[in-house]
Amino acid sequence: MEGNLEITLLMVITVVAGISAQVIADFLKVPSIVFLLLFGIAMGPSGFGVLHPSLLGNGLEVMVSLCVALILFEGGLNLQLREVEEVSTSLRNLVTVGALVTLFGGGLAAHWLSEFPWQIAFLYASLVVVTGPTVVAPLLKQVNADRQVSTLLEGEGVLIDPVGAILAVVVLNIVLQGNADPFTIVSGLLLRLGIGGVIGIGGGWLLGLFLKRARFLSEDLKNLSVLAGLWGLFGLSQALISESGLMTAVAAGIMLKIAALPEERLLLRFKNQLSILAISVLFILLSADLSIASIFALGWGGTFTVAALMLIVRPLNVLVSTWSSDLNWRQKAFLSWVAPRGIVAASVASLFAISLTKQGINGGDAIKALVFLTIILTVCVQGLSARWVAGWLKVRSDEARGAMIVGCNPFGRTVAHLIKSRGEDVVMIDANPEYCKQAKAENLTVYRTSALNMDALDNLGLASIGTFLTATSNSEVNSVLAQRVMEEFRPPRVLAVYPDQSPETEVAEPAEKLASPEVKRAFSSQLSIKEWNQYLSTNEVKITDTVLDIDEHKFKRQRDHLQALINAGTVIPLLVQRQDQLRIAKADEEWQPCDRITYGLHIPKPKFGLAIPNETMQVSS
Repeated sequence: MEGNLEITLLMVITVVAGISAQVIADFLKVPSIVFLLLFGIAMGPSGFGVLHPSLLGNGLEVMVSLCVALILFEGGLNLQLREVEEVSTSLRNLVTVGALVTLFGGGLAAHWLSEFPWQIAFLYASLVVVTGPTVVAPLLKQVNADRQVSTLLEGEGVLIDPVGAILAVVVLNIVLQGNADPFTIVSGLLLRLGIGGVIGIGGGWLLGLFLKRARFLSEDLKNLSVLAGLWGLFGLSQALISESGLMTAVAAGIMLKIAALPEERLLLRFKNQLSILAISVLFILLSADLSIASIFALGWGGTFTVAALMLIVRPLNVLVSTWSSDLNWRQKAFLSWVAPRGIVAASVASLFAISLTKQGINGGDAIKALVFLTIILTVCVQGLSARWVAGWLKVRSDEARGAMIVGCNPFGRTVAHLIKSRGEDVVMIDANPEYCKQAKAENLTVYRTSALNMDALDNLGLASIGTFLTATSNSEVNSVLAQRVMEEFRPPRVLAVYPDQSPETEVAEPAEKLASPEVKRAFSSQLSIKEWNQYLSTNEVKITDTVLDIDEHKFKRQRDHLQALINAGTVIPLLVQRQDQLRIAKADEEWQPCDRITYGLHIPKPKFGLAIPNETMQVSS
């Protein structure tokens, strides 16, 4: 019973520490792995001695395998296949030729700088071939890099993980068995990739077919069926040939993505939550099991090895892989800088250290220490500086201009005219023939099609648009459509009109039920498209500008007065221009001095000869 209590406390502390690290990282907007590593090391035997992962015994290896499979499956499920097609050649090169460049470059660096024996040096290099979607994906959300760069980095992170992990297993077998025959290396790699891919593709297709036809299943049970199916396919693949299950997990995730399940959004949310939990638990346990003394024992040679990997091997990898691409030097430079290692490198390194120790081969602890040093330095140096580097190289998608507006109603057309008058392109979409006819008569670029047709949106140039706005009179359609576009295309800015109270239902609906945090509420929480369409049709709206004062006291007075009018529904902010950047106003916009705000002011027509007080119409003082 005492042993069970120790394991129970171990898992409880691990989960609490892991989720706490995630919360703190999310609050500070830094990669979560930074705090996961800090918390794990601090509570492990090298720190305060609170956590002892060795209590789990072989259970740690099982937990690592199942959690890594889940993480890779989630990565495949999140892969944006439409965008991957545009950079498929460069992505293929990064996963194949680039992996070989990293293998040989990393091996040479580890041998010459860290003085590892050749076999151990190349085993280390095989472990750091992977990057890691668990680190790259959150990082790119914070950086907001342009679409081509983001697609390449995310695609590389997802696809190279199973390739790198299987390559590492092949190299480990060579170290353990002493067989370095090239045929054995290539055949072992291709066999695992092939078997894993076939089982993943076939199993993923069958799982997608089952989910589409099993209408009797509840949403929650469908999600759990996917989890059971994933682990079942992973176990089958592992039983046939070791480590092929990693490729199975990625392939199954991609196949479910292709299946376009109606419940895909709920499935993604469920798998994302499980993935966050798995990452949190694994990083805490693996870093707690790390010996700080072994990292210091590497000396400066370990630091120089990682520096060579970051500053020489990675740029060479990108240069070779993107030689014939249309990427500019700025994009290539950013790709060269951002290659943080993540959970797959850490977990496989930990398992290898155990295997080498069991076989009586020296070097297991040194490899694990150098891999974790690589993770720490790449995450801290590259991860924390990525936003600044992206801004310096001008590869952030903040610079994307223009807008695509769904909804050719009077309100949508008004916003389109305002954006067009500022020199930016606007594309409007609606299925209503009368609205489209009116938009064309007003010289607006309009297409009559369903906004739910993702292929049509792609053909209309959504991939290069800075802002996507849904402004139909149905708030739920707005939020669902905006969420779909965010998942499919990930534009820099996605906004939807949905008031606190749905005019269709007259029932207050929480915003979080209508859209994800990535989809921002447009204009105001008080906005009703139907009402303002009526106001515009009867000429009861005045469009005007105001510039908020730079003086602190005047600014606060203007801001508070403006916010009061917005809350009252009298004023609807439409555009905000800040430091030469034009944006559609968000409902939670934080006004700043010198902001130029374009807004609509509702001026009701006088009834029975009553006049409207002038002070109500004054926004600036």
